[in-house]
Amino acid sequence: MAGVQPSFDSLGPADPASPVVLSVPHAGRDYPPELLAALRVPRSALLPLEDRHVDTLARAALGGETMLVARHPRAWIDLNRAERERDPRIDEGAAASVTPILSPRVRGGLGLVPRRAAAGVDLWGRRWRDAEVAARIAVDHRPYHAALAQALAAARARFGVAVLLDIHSMPPLVGADVARLVIGDRFGRTASTRFVGRIEGCARAFGLTVGRNSPYAGGHILERHAAPGKGLHAIQLEIDRSLYLDAALDMPGPGFDRTAALLRTIISAIADEALPASIAAE
Repeated sequence: MAGVQPSFDSLGPADPASPVVLSVPHAGRDYPPELLAALRVPRSALLPLEDRHVDTLARAALGGETMLVARHPRAWIDLNRAERERDPRIDEGAAASVTPILSPRVRGGLGLVPRRAAAGVDLWGRRWRDAEVAARIAVDHRPYHAALAQALAAARARFGVAVLLDIHSMPPLVGADVARLVIGDRFGRTASTRFVGRIEGCARAFGLTVGRNSPYAGGHILERHAAPGKGLHAIQLEIDRSLYLDAALDMPGPGFDRTAALLRTIISAIADEALPASIAAE
């Protein structure tokens, strides 16, 4: 099946050279044929699930950090959902093999395998068999999280602290003085405020309005990997797509280079905040 193909790319050193580890879980564009064959809507209906080209942005901003980038799309499996967030309405194994977590996200159609990409639009012309979803968990979900945990553990072992930056993008928010960058730390539970403060400072220096936890507070990736009391911090970063895409929000646009520079500045600021002065000076 399609899962035999690599499900994510691992960039940078296997032994992290920075306390900052990067994750890009929602920008995959390798759509397996069996996924497309099951659609009851045009393929374009899946695009709202993509963090469109935020992987391209993250690659442009990458320095010497370790970074994981999902290749399969969110429509195939959502790496930012727990294994048990399985939707009984489309997943035949949700009730039979596990005790599902019927979170608000699952009820809204955005579970481990999304049922919807936009309100009121169901994606699939059939239900997924338990074996199909179990295979995606085994081949895509668990290896990604295992690699992320390994990288964070290695970074903490080397530097005494590790900071996960989970990189996403969002459609432009509507309203006056809306945030162009939203920082999620699960309402203060997954990262020290000093790291969040540094990100806010970087965004404001670039002239951007920044928000914290609204409307995006972070999901399973933060909940699973953060342990601030043990030196493992995790932050979700949502970047307004209009900052780096064209007017159609489809391809890299005129603001791409400036937004890549902002992301690079944020990564460097987090590393600077994480490292004791004696280590940073080496």
